[in-house]
Amino acid sequence: MAERILWDVDTQVDFMLPHGKLYVPGAEETLGAAQRLVEAARAAGIVHVASADDHELTDPEISDEPDFLNTYPPHCLRGTTGAEKVAETKQEDPLPLSHVPFPPGLVPELVEGRREILLLKKNFNVFTNPNADPLLDALDPDEVIVFGVATDVCDDAAILGLLQRGRRVRFVEDAARGLDDARVTSCTAVWRERGVEFASVDDVVSSLA
Repeated sequence: MAERILWDVDTQVDFMLPHGKLYVPGAEETLGAAQRLVEAARAAGIVHVASADDHELTDPEISDEPDFLNTYPPHCLRGTTGAEKVAETKQEDPLPLSHVPFPPGLVPELVEGRREILLLKKNFNVFTNPNADPLLDALDPDEVIVFGVATDVCDDAAILGLLQRGRRVRFVEDAARGLDDARVTSCTAVWRERGVEFASVDDVVSSLA
């Protein structure tokens, strides 16, 4: 059982930088905070799980007429610069877990001794990757420290999924940004009701030191 793990949601170029294809307003303001979290986790030997959109134009989520609820314009297309992690959160030697389900029982063996894991996904919900649940079971953390983008979309799906699976969650407010203020207010209110702890980067870095 891991005491805690860092859960990095979609800190990719297309979301994080102003020229990105699905830029989250203000996301670049969190780059320094995100880097501090990743470096603190590395220094402490904490497992760093990162999710990343890995899209193709044929994916159901991709649309030329997006509703921004279930469908979105083309972004994070496989092989493009926009799909890459930003430099501040880039992992050094990640184990990629693709959308193809691994045989039962293999995931714990694969992740043993690995500190950086990359969960690729075709949907805003990371738990649509069939290897996400076996990974979480293998790591079995006491606490999951979540940051990244967007608060009201992929963060929300990850946090609700973690809560549904009985995990204790700490959300790093100043290392996240959302797309829609009203939705951010709504989803964070639900998180608070369900016991999510809200923290600053300073709080988390101090706790990992």
